[in-house]
Parts: sequence; structure tokens; C-alpha cells
Amino acid sequence: MADSQVPLFPQRGAKGQFGPPLAQIKSVDSNSSLATAVSAYYDHMVRQGFSEHTIKAFSGDLRLLQKYFGPSMVISKLGNKDLNDFLTWLLHYRGVPCSPKSYARRVTTLKNFFGWLASIQAVPHDPSAAIVHTRVKTPLPQFLTDDQVEKLLDAAEQTLEGLKFDPRPYLLVHLVLQTGIKKAECVGIGLRDIDRSGSEPTVLIRYSNPRMQHKERKLAFSADLLPVLDQYLEKYRPKENLFECTPRNLEYVLADLSEVAGLSHQVSFEMLRWTSALRDYRDGMDHDHLRKKLGLSKITWRETSEKLAKLADPGL
Repeated sequence: MADSQVPLFPQRGAKGQFGPPLAQIKSVDSNSSLATAVSAYYDHMVRQGFSEHTIKAFSGDLRLLQKYFGPSMVISKLGNKDLNDFLTWLLHYRGVPCSPKSYARRVTTLKNFFGWLASIQAVPHDPSAAIVHTRVKTPLPQFLTDDQVEKLLDAAEQTLEGLKFDPRPYLLVHLVLQTGIKKAECVGIGLRDIDRSGSEPTVLIRYSNPRMQHKERKLAFSADLLPVLDQYLEKYRPKENLFECTPRNLEYVLADLSEVAGLSHQVSFEMLRWTSALRDYRDGMDHDHLRKKLGLSKITWRETSEKLAKLADPGL
């Protein structure tokens, strides 16, 4: 495997397209290098009207292919075994997690790329044709049962008693379970984002990145949590953010609470988020309302709703 860094088409081409200018694309034959073939394939994707998202995804996958074999590798020397070795490296030896969804897309990239090379007779045969393209199913997310939720909340209530009084665990668990927010969203809550003026208190989830502002939303939480919130503010005296500590510290809070509750596994933010969503789903919350509460796009919601349906009824 080559260690050289391969640029992901950093130049801008004609009409603002990323990649080398179309006029500079070389013809491809069996003696062409992988780098030349990838550049020509980029040209092909642009001409065929591939979406910007697809072009970027496929280009990133082909950058990894060049990293593994080296940009100067002659394309006609790549066979089925070589591509399977590459896929094995992605899964087990690259040192970076490869999710089932990413793996499936990378197989698609190989089949599209080498299928195109075979169609223009740049290679004698398609080395990716024998790769089994199975749809990889992601495992269902972990969540807490009603009994486990009760144990966790009982453990949180214990932190409000005795000499070791600490309202933070109680506030944290109840807030995440009621709102279903992510860890990063929880850490990002500012004191100014909490509003007590209405009939029920709310927290505003903000995003500093303008591209993520569509995820901003105002979420209600129980007024019963306000006394504990005040106790927390009195004890910790945060100046700007509600939780002025690192995300890791909040994970430690959940880990300690899991142990006190006697749970067999450590509770995570993701687990609490899925538990919150599942409870709302079972309670019959309108699906579009739940989607917006979780801050999900309509595309992401499709997969999420399928998982929630299976969690709610394992027989599906």
C-alpha cells in the first residue's frame, strides 16, 4: 500500500466544478495510471450529471483506493483479489471505523468506476463484477427498557439527598430523556437559551454553523425540573453555558449513575436519545412532530422511523 497523500481534486475546473479542468483530462487505456483513470472518471461523472453529493462521496472513496494502491498503479493490473484486499483493509486494517453504510457505498463506487472502465474498454474485464454487493444492515440502536429507566431515575434522585448532594445527574438525565437532544447539543446549551416565560419552560437548541441552522429548534421540558435547575445553578454557578464542563465529564456522570442504578451496561447520550424517541413514538406522537423534535431531515427520518418501528414491535 502506498503512503503518499493523494489530493481529492482540490482544483476548481470549468464553471466552478471541483476537479481538474475538463480540457486537461487525459484519455484512458489499459496502461493508464489509477490517478489518470480517476481524473477521467470525475469528468465522466460531471458530464453524466451525477449529483454533487455523489461526486464528492465517490471521489473520496477513490482517493482511498489511490492511497492503498498508489496513484501510479496501472489499472489493468488490478484484479478481483486486489479489490477484495482493499475492502478488507477498509474494514479491518485502516485504523478508521468503516460503518456498514460507508462500506456498502464504497462497494458501489468500485462497481461504478471499474464498470465504466470496462465499458470504454480501458480494462479487458471488470474486476469488480464478482464482488458480492449485499445490502449491509445496521444493527438496531440500544435503548433503555421502562424498568431500566425507572432504575436510572431512582439513582438520579438519590443524588439530591445526603451530604453528597449534586443536582447535576438528575438535571442531565431528565433533560435528555425529555428532549431527546444529542450530546453536542446538550453541551452547547447556553443559559440564555432557557426560557421560563411561557406556560411550560423551553430550551433553544442552537447551531453556530450556518449550514446547520435548520436543526435549530425550541424544545419543551417539564416545569417540575425547574426547582432542580435552580439548585444546579446555585451549586455550579455557570456563567454562559448550562453545563460548563467537557463532554467527557458528562459521560462520566452517566457512567457513575449507571453503576449506582445497577445496570449491566453504561448508559450513553445516544442510548438516552433513542429511549426518548422510542417513548414518544410509542405514545403516538405525530411523526413529523417527532422528526422535528429530534432535529432530523426527512431523508434521515426514513431510516430512523424504520428503526423506531422495529424497536416498538420486534416482530416486524
